[in-house]
Amino acid sequence: MAQCDNSSVPIMDKRYKISDIKVSIVKTQSAGADYTDHAAGHWINDTIIANPMSIYNTFQESRSSWGMDVLKGIFIEVSTEGGHQGYATAYGGYISSWIIKNHLNRFLIGADARDLNLLYDQMYRAAIPYSGQNGVVINTIAGIDLALWDLIGKVRQEPVYKMIGGKVRDKLQTYVTGPEAKLAQDWGHVGSKIPLPYGPGDGIKGLKKNQEYIMETRKQVGDDYRLMIDCYMSLDVPYAIDLANAVREANLFWIEEALPPHDLESHKIIKEACPWQKWTTGEHTNSRYGFRNIIRDRSVDILQPDLTLCGMTETLRIAAMASAYDMIVIPHCSGVYAYNFGISSTLTPFNEFINLHPKATEIVPIFGKMFTNEPVPVNGEVTLTDLPGFGAELNTEVELEEI
Repeated sequence: MAQCDNSSVPIMDKRYKISDIKVSIVKTQSAGADYTDHAAGHWINDTIIANPMSIYNTFQESRSSWGMDVLKGIFIEVSTEGGHQGYATAYGGYISSWIIKNHLNRFLIGADARDLNLLYDQMYRAAIPYSGQNGVVINTIAGIDLALWDLIGKVRQEPVYKMIGGKVRDKLQTYVTGPEAKLAQDWGHVGSKIPLPYGPGDGIKGLKKNQEYIMETRKQVGDDYRLMIDCYMSLDVPYAIDLANAVREANLFWIEEALPPHDLESHKIIKEACPWQKWTTGEHTNSRYGFRNIIRDRSVDILQPDLTLCGMTETLRIAAMASAYDMIVIPHCSGVYAYNFGISSTLTPFNEFINLHPKATEIVPIFGKMFTNEPVPVNGEVTLTDLPGFGAELNTEVELEEI
């Protein structure tokens, strides 16, 4: 009987052959990708900040009151037959964990971790019936994608930024998100983004308070310092236009996420009404399809994909589209993931550093206690090491609940 000749069948390199994927809930507060998971009294949750729910007085005082911090962060670890591991912190809590354990793992076990495009596409297509373009399912795929990039870098013993093209600058300049603009300026950052306190539900009085707050902040930092405001999807078209006109003298470097991400037509309207004002969005747009029309229509000036919500593979695709239109890409938040992208991107003049100290008066890592060596800005600049993968080492003291 003739025997089958398998000599031409390639043998997968065990260093990359995925043998297991683990997912855990991050139980320690102020650790991981969920940047809203903090103790009571933290500025990001428990101060008056305009948001989609602040039109209702019941939910105005605290974003925790309507569940902004309910999902929690996760920690994903991918292992190979060769004994290598890659990991990432991501978003989505128990929902993401269920999706990984009951659906997406079938595409990963036995696969070659280097097949990033194939694995992303299979997970994305398989989740289409219940995912949409944004939200927890896409965020789950993003977390897996980041863990794969980390794994590949560790096997190759090179940082991710080298794998995506190498450094285009030695250090990253940063701007700070938080309520203390003058302090960020004193620390040497290139700009400051402050949260907008009031929205449409607060009427003319709220608009006046916003105007006074922004103009006073501009006075504190001076005329030549980049000052931005974050609206966190809280406005409507009339209010966004009124706000831009009310603070025109403040010469804001940008107004961020004025509208919900799905309302593409309204983004065009406010840009047409106030063409002198730079507008940004992207934090809650998680796929290239969501960015496509924004880029094509030039309805905003700067794109802000969040790598913990998009993944590296998809962010590179978004950036490729943006480059053809000469659009700036400044990632939202996302710590070491955004830093590795930013230091290799000619489209990224500087990166965001969100100040997650409870009172925003000290510099702390974006992912809090999650990693032992997460880089933080020094004199307004981030320096990356040559450590492999994303260069972040897990803090074993962080409590993880494996699912």
